[in-house]
Amino acid sequence: MNDANTTRQERLDQGMRVLEAVSGENGAKVIESLAEIAPEVAHQVVAWAYGDIYARPELAPRDRQLVTLGMLTALGGAEPQLEVHINAALNVGLTPQEIVETFLHSTVYCGFPRALNAVFTAKKVFAERGLLPLA
Repeated sequence: MNDANTTRQERLDQGMRVLEAVSGENGAKVIESLAEIAPEVAHQVVAWAYGDIYARPELAPRDRQLVTLGMLTALGGAEPQLEVHINAALNVGLTPQEIVETFLHSTVYCGFPRALNAVFTAKKVFAERGLLPLA
């Protein structure tokens, strides 16, 4: 969506639509928490990450979440963001079993400590959503 004729507000509006569709209220909470201290960071997360990148049609939202889960797991130390994206993954159709499998697969590339942190974050999200125990 980002072209020379797109306004800053149009990018923000597009980003908010995508953010709400993917993350529901969790994404909006993150943006609200940034408004008081770093409003430009909040704007860029919405306008650029969601309005320009997440809105691209080349990958389905489900596939984008798989990539995001893998990247956040590999990065490590991003458990708050991982929590938001595990919720988003569930929102766009990934099952708890697929999410856990993503973390198992990530273990090969980023090691057990980071994958375990991701699994424990998923456990928290699954419990909050009434999805435990997994069958």
